[in-house]
Amino acid sequence: MSASRQKLDIERTRDRLIQLGCVHAAEQLDALLAEAVRKPIPAHEFLETLLGAESSGRESRRVKTALRLSNLPTGQTLANFDFAFQPAIERSRIETLSTCAWVRGAETVLIQGPPGVGKTHLAVGLGMKAVEQGFSAQYFRFDELLNELRGDAALAPAQLRRRKYLSTALLVIDELGFEPMNRQEASLFFRLVTYRYGRGSILITTNKGVRDWTELLAGDEVLATAILDRLLHKAHVLNIKGRSYRLRDLEQSLGVQHQ
Repeated sequence: MSASRQKLDIERTRDRLIQLGCVHAAEQLDALLAEAVRKPIPAHEFLETLLGAESSGRESRRVKTALRLSNLPTGQTLANFDFAFQPAIERSRIETLSTCAWVRGAETVLIQGPPGVGKTHLAVGLGMKAVEQGFSAQYFRFDELLNELRGDAALAPAQLRRRKYLSTALLVIDELGFEPMNRQEASLFFRLVTYRYGRGSILITTNKGVRDWTELLAGDEVLATAILDRLLHKAHVLNIKGRSYRLRDLEQSLGVQHQ
């Protein structure tokens, strides 16, 4: 077969792959064919490799799109979390959570600790793991979430259920506790927790201990008890009592040494 005829046949195959929606396989076709000729590779192995390239490409695109839609901050993964600096965190426990069985079971993760100890980093890293394993996720700072809840306060239930903070498999709520809620905000937060209870997972980072939630929720002890009852029913609670990463970085820049 002439080189020009062979090239024409390859182009025809590439066009058919694109028509079938196999754009990733089409992109890899030339390189995989060249490798198959060099080795050589049996036809069934070549086909398996080509299909694997398509599957891998689709999965990469899915994860990339899902992460963009989730609003999870970029760059904070479990792989680059400094466990050595924060010995209070059991690495094995984080590895267990990274399997995302808790997301599948519509359970809660509550990460408590002072500012700067890595709560957000862990939350984002776990959120990314959930997306990689096929779950939808949505990230909100708590003040952003309150704005959404206030804006949707008058929506009918059918409309409300379509909102991302209710429909997503995993809702990540970051930085709860810096400002107390008024009674309306506390009631809206209760509505959110009640709707998601048993339906979807919530991951919360907070600088407040559970005993401080009554003060946080407009001083309403009954409401605080009702919310915590739902959140803690099937919960994984992480208490971080270490040093601040931000203070560490500042100290390093200033040349401060710890004994």
